[in-house]
Amino acid sequence: MVTPVEDTHAASQRGARSAGRDVVLAVGLLGIAVGGVAAFLKAAPAPGPGLPVTPIAIVVVLLLGGVLAKRIMRPGRPARPVRRGSGVRRAALAPAAYEAPPAELPVVGGGALDHAAVDADGFEHAVAALCARDGCTSVEVVGGAGDLGADVLATTADRLRVVIQCKHYSEDNRVGSQDLQRFGGTCFVVHEADVAVLVTTSSFTAPATEYADTCGIVCVDGEALAAWTDLEAPPPWETAAREPVPSPSAPAAGASS
Repeated sequence: MVTPVEDTHAASQRGARSAGRDVVLAVGLLGIAVGGVAAFLKAAPAPGPGLPVTPIAIVVVLLLGGVLAKRIMRPGRPARPVRRGSGVRRAALAPAAYEAPPAELPVVGGGALDHAAVDADGFEHAVAALCARDGCTSVEVVGGAGDLGADVLATTADRLRVVIQCKHYSEDNRVGSQDLQRFGGTCFVVHEADVAVLVTTSSFTAPATEYADTCGIVCVDGEALAAWTDLEAPPPWETAAREPVPSPSAPAAGASS
């Protein structure tokens, strides 16, 4: 493979050869001019009172020599190095494709697990910290506009994909079947969950629980969340069915909020 140094050296050699040819050409032209002037002077009649032939011939020779000397002394245009195989070289010298580092796990220390002292956004991070504490190798908070029902994504140590929706509700605001139906419509089909979990600080209505059981969604209410936080209960993915049933597209018969 031709390196850039070799290309530059070859270009320099070509430039030197070109300059040498210019010198030879200039000397040859100057010799022809001098010879022509000498022949002219020899053939010309003796100078009379008219036009002085010899001084004019000398001036012509000097002007021609000056033009040729200027051409010889003018620095030539540097030759561009040949870029043979430049695409291959660029590919060989280009840095390796950037690989995004894995997402950092949430910080578990301090009050990261105190879900009772945070708002709705903080609650998602508290649940993510619980997943990291209990051995998930990848945890990401993705809640927000356009999240399609997923607030926290996690991967367990045995490679289960966990999709969690978080509901930071007051105790008197129970999670209804409509919430479960919306989550059930995306958690398996869109987010490809192995385990789908809905976590709330409050509780679930009976129709919501029935719908979750039908779809294979794990429901974690306020009491179960406290037990999970205090290590008095296993993580929700350990109690879930390994092969959840896909969520139906239509609401369950007889379900109500």
